Amino acid sequence: MAGVELDHHRGGAGDPLVLIHGLGHTWRAWKPMLPLLEEHFDVLAVDLPGFGYSPPLSHGAESSPETLADAVERAMDAAGFERPHIAGNSLGGWIALELARRGRAATVTGISPAGLAWGREGAWGAAILRAMRWLARNAPAPEALQRSRIGPTLLAGPTFCRPWRIRPDDLMEQTRLLADAPGFEPTLDKTLGTQIRGLDAIRCPVLLLWGTRDVVLLPRQGRRFERLIPGAELRYLRGLGHTPMTDDPDQLAAAIADFAAPAAADRPAAVSGVA
Repeated sequence: MAGVELDHHRGGAGDPLVLIHGLGHTWRAWKPMLPLLEEHFDVLAVDLPGFGYSPPLSHGAESSPETLADAVERAMDAAGFERPHIAGNSLGGWIALELARRGRAATVTGISPAGLAWGREGAWGAAILRAMRWLARNAPAPEALQRSRIGPTLLAGPTFCRPWRIRPDDLMEQTRLLADAPGFEPTLDKTLGTQIRGLDAIRCPVLLLWGTRDVVLLPRQGRRFERLIPGAELRYLRGLGHTPMTDDPDQLAAAIADFAAPAAADRPAAVSGVA
């Protein structure tokens, strides 16, 4: 299948690191962490097909995590990243683990990865995300709401525990891109309506980070990933939510950098190039 060129951010120097956002987000979800990560890594943060400024997949293509992983893999190849470190949030965590299963990751940091919501958990998470998109599309006077005291909580509260930390201009852009994302519905159905497979085939180091106040993908799901991924380490982030990159960027960036550093010392340097 022909690929689409992904909108992306590239910056920093060091070992390659790929950042993959969650469902309804864009690479801009990582903005609070980028200066911290770019001190240590050559960072490639991508917009998945159908999200942000990346075009959707070609007509008829299934917007599943595996197909989206194909698109990220092509972006990695274009950047010259053979086996980068990969960090992903929610849907991005599932994609990161899929790339690890394919042997394309040096390490994976999965931040509340999707893929193991059981029974009503998937419907619960989908309902929250659909409600957020409905509000993004239908909120009266959206700019005034986003700049008000209560606006960030209404628009981002279900996924951020500290929504007031989001810059108003960033919140306005994120809300508009969520409202307009053509990949939202087809990807949601293939993410929270299905289960991840092949976790036992992953051979690279995996760190799982889960906010204790995640209401989209419940914290108990972390234990399921820990049991199925050989050698995986699970850490709970007290007081943080589903998208903790804005809640506590210092803690998240330090966790990724510290986890990647030992693996980087034990392997040949990955090839890097210009996107």
